[in-house]
Amino acid sequence: MQQPSDQPSQPASPRPSTSERPLGVTILAVLAAISGVVGLLASLRVIGIGGSVLAGGGVIFGLITLILSILYLVFAYGAWTLKAWAWTLGVGLTVASLALTVIQLVQGSTNLFGALISLVISGVILYYLFQPDVKAAFNRT
Repeated sequence: MQQPSDQPSQPASPRPSTSERPLGVTILAVLAAISGVVGLLASLRVIGIGGSVLAGGGVIFGLITLILSILYLVFAYGAWTLKAWAWTLGVGLTVASLALTVIQLVQGSTNLFGALISLVISGVILYYLFQPDVKAAFNRT
């Protein structure tokens, strides 16, 4: 016959709790949420909801912005809750941002200073996401 233990058994947690979320991940989650909301509102305006409709390229740009904004909101949730898939999404969104900035530079459709700042910020985020403690927080090794 087994004796009941004095301490209730606690299941082992496979990932850190939100209290163990690195500060940088919290900052990325908040900034992604802000970016997602602002992008969502801007994209809806561009595609004609609550504003004037732009023809052709404007609608396509608006739809791309809408999709990216939704993905940023999804990433914000996943980063805040330290979901393993959020790390992959964060890396993917950062690489997409780098690629879009390079395309804009090649086409000459953006100013050089702003593009360089964007490239540096994306590079820092990508570097940060690959840090061992950050990967571990997302249960990635």
